[in-house]
Amino acid sequence: MSETTTQRPGPDASGDDRGRSLTKRGGGDAGARGRTTIADGVVEKIAGLAARDVDGVHAMGGGLSRSFGAMRDRVPGGGGKSPARGVKAEVGESQAALDLEIVVDYGVAIHEVARDVRENVVAAVERMTGLEVVEVNIAVSDVKLPDEEDDEDDGSSSRVQ
Repeated sequence: MSETTTQRPGPDASGDDRGRSLTKRGGGDAGARGRTTIADGVVEKIAGLAARDVDGVHAMGGGLSRSFGAMRDRVPGGGGKSPARGVKAEVGESQAALDLEIVVDYGVAIHEVARDVRENVVAAVERMTGLEVVEVNIAVSDVKLPDEEDDEDDGSSSRVQ
């Protein structure tokens, strides 16, 4: 470990403020010491929440994952809705790549929703993690029609209870 001695202004024991020394250990910025790793799941949750914030995104994930998720949500202790559903992230030391699967509402301009999702996800992930997002691939797996029943509802609209 290196040590540096620097002159620092300020009074010493005699009241004289010339030549007081300060020993600083390690050198450099304390915030740059050590390593920070961010798990794929953390980036997936951030991206999933950011994608859901975009108008026109009805749900995340494909039909099969939404169906399993809806069943899991109904089981006591099933963990609730996962913010990472429909998101896959690959995280390196300084970069991240994301794949998202979304369901859009009928009537929206899909290319505009995809652009807005991409922008929102990149901004959120880069702001919160400091990682550079190199790509966000978006697969639109379904369109939610106005008269379709929702796979993710709580079951209260069922005819039989």
